[in-house]
Amino acid sequence: MEIPVLRYQNLALDQIQSGSSFHFSFSDPKFFRRRSLSLFSGYCFQFNRRKWRNPLPHIRCSSVEQELKPRPKPVPSKIEVDEPMGAPLEDTQIVKRNTGLCSQIEKLVLCNRYREALELFEILEFEGGYELAGSTYDALVSACISLKSIRGVKRVSNYMISNGFELDQYMRNRVLLMHVKCGMMIDARRLFDEMPVRNQVSWNTIIGGIVDSGNFMEAFRLFLIMWQEFSDAGSRTFATMIRASAGFGLIFAGKQFHSCCLKMGLGADIFVSCALIDMYSKCGSIEDAQWVFDEMPRKTTVGWNTIIAGYALHGYSEEALGMYYDMRDSGVKMDHFTFSMIIRICARLASPEHAKQAHAGLVRHGFGLDIVANTSLVDFYSKWGRIEDARHVFDQMPLKNVISWNALIAGYGNHGRGDEAVEMFEKMLREGMVPNHVTFLAVLSACSHSGLSERGWEIFESMSRDHKIKPRAMHYACMIELLGREGLLDEAYALIIDAPFDPTANMWAALLTACRVHENLELGKFAAEKLYGMEPDKLSNYIVLLNIYNSSGKLREAAGVVQTLRRKGLRMLPACTWIEIKKQVHIFRSGEKSHAKTREIYQKVDDLISKITEHGYTPEEKYLLPDVDEHEQTSFYHSEKLAIAYGLINTSDGTPLQIVQSHRICGDCHSAVKLIARVTGREIIVRDASRFHHFKDGSCSCGNYW
Repeated sequence: MEIPVLRYQNLALDQIQSGSSFHFSFSDPKFFRRRSLSLFSGYCFQFNRRKWRNPLPHIRCSSVEQELKPRPKPVPSKIEVDEPMGAPLEDTQIVKRNTGLCSQIEKLVLCNRYREALELFEILEFEGGYELAGSTYDALVSACISLKSIRGVKRVSNYMISNGFELDQYMRNRVLLMHVKCGMMIDARRLFDEMPVRNQVSWNTIIGGIVDSGNFMEAFRLFLIMWQEFSDAGSRTFATMIRASAGFGLIFAGKQFHSCCLKMGLGADIFVSCALIDMYSKCGSIEDAQWVFDEMPRKTTVGWNTIIAGYALHGYSEEALGMYYDMRDSGVKMDHFTFSMIIRICARLASPEHAKQAHAGLVRHGFGLDIVANTSLVDFYSKWGRIEDARHVFDQMPLKNVISWNALIAGYGNHGRGDEAVEMFEKMLREGMVPNHVTFLAVLSACSHSGLSERGWEIFESMSRDHKIKPRAMHYACMIELLGREGLLDEAYALIIDAPFDPTANMWAALLTACRVHENLELGKFAAEKLYGMEPDKLSNYIVLLNIYNSSGKLREAAGVVQTLRRKGLRMLPACTWIEIKKQVHIFRSGEKSHAKTREIYQKVDDLISKITEHGYTPEEKYLLPDVDEHEQTSFYHSEKLAIAYGLINTSDGTPLQIVQSHRICGDCHSAVKLIARVTGREIIVRDASRFHHFKDGSCSCGNYW
């Protein structure tokens, strides 16, 4: 319905709070400019003033520097000095020396040598007394912004004050921008409040900084004050407020700003469109985001990246990949963010071939040395069984950050190569890289996966002793798994009880897994009961306990767990395994016979079972397939066996096979695949819901603990 703002403002506020939908209707554009957003005032002040987490929106408005007026022309600097005892220097000599220093600073900034410019500024600070030109201060402001140097901001600001430099509107906005870009929002707000005159650039700068800091309610409040003062706003202002709406998760507010932009003729603006796509995506309306994207008159790199990220955010990985190919075909220039997103999307789709194409595009477009994109590649190759490729990419990186090191260490750990993970951790420390809690999680997980008990405890104890990092629950879970792997279940339980915080579900789950492997029924039941209280609807907790009962012959108790599952409405999912052959993904389910080569696949499974039986294989019927329908348990043709058989049929001898599972591999298939790898001479890599299993020559990298 249409609501006149002046007469029904209270009604509009009620509808805002209740979530009802309405829209504005204005016949007079001037009336709209003055009154169309007045209803936001009541909305913002009645809203609960509590902190909101910043979702770090990646759509940012173009720098407000584009709206600033041209830099002032350099003026001759003046200095006042006491007359020395010797022969006095001529005034022209003093001005020349001062001008030379200022000129050097400006040239260094122009060449992006910001640190050297600030170092040269220290000479002026040390000698004192110089009056710098406005252009020199402008260059120093750019250096501080580029380096995000809080110390530099304070030095430049103090020098301005101590030398009595009079700031015009341009320089006031520049100094405000410098504080905002360096995250000094308290000082920035003080400067803003003390400004004698504030133009739109001033408002855009402070509102943008407040939005970036996550204080969205304050941004709304300031926007309303600005609207009352100017009764107008530019495209960058609206783009910033749309980002604030996305931060709130309020699609209603975002739609109101969208309406304002359309009525003010800003709907086709690039910055507004990108902000709207991001806002609609984050607020859960990917259809509206697609509509805005389709209506863009000129689709930029940022626009494409934003809509691709929106699809990826909602789990539409295939659609996101399709948009990437459309972007490539459109001829729009791609950047390193594009390739980083696509690599992560390929990780979801388990598609090494698509990732290879993205990797090639990354190099071809000149981003082969980009730290963000290459770190994504290290992570991808590690997660999808290509650890050697991950190490190659890592070694080629000219610069590495802690995330790069963490990705490779975690990759070695997931593949059961704990010694190499520890080696990389030690190398990281030798090269002066400071580890964080994720680093320790990666290396401790590697130690637990590989059974490196002594080394794991040394690293765990060094966290707080040497690196001042307090262990968290996930670090304790790794140590519980390490103890459980060695069969020290009492010690593992004691570590849970003695933890300096309440035990988490991950800690109890690690103990429950250890009880399953070592068939400790009583302690396993106790751990399962703890998990039920924390995660009453998590299927895997019941499945592990069901495995314990089945393996111990407790059929009545196992039946009780099944009844509990049915009472809660929890259904075990169909087991699913897929393998990629010649860029084609083939999906198999246990006992499935819909594949075009079903007869050939089943015959291959029978032949494999016959061969491995000669090497001691015996079907283990007591194991229940994790997370699968109970009707599939009697199936002799589990999904992983079918996928491996298909891979053996369609690849040449000696070619490694890699399969991916939606569930944890069962004990029967684990034993069978070890022997299949021996009799076929193949390396078989299985990525299940728990970890990687590298089967080779009759053994597995997990050490039979998963």
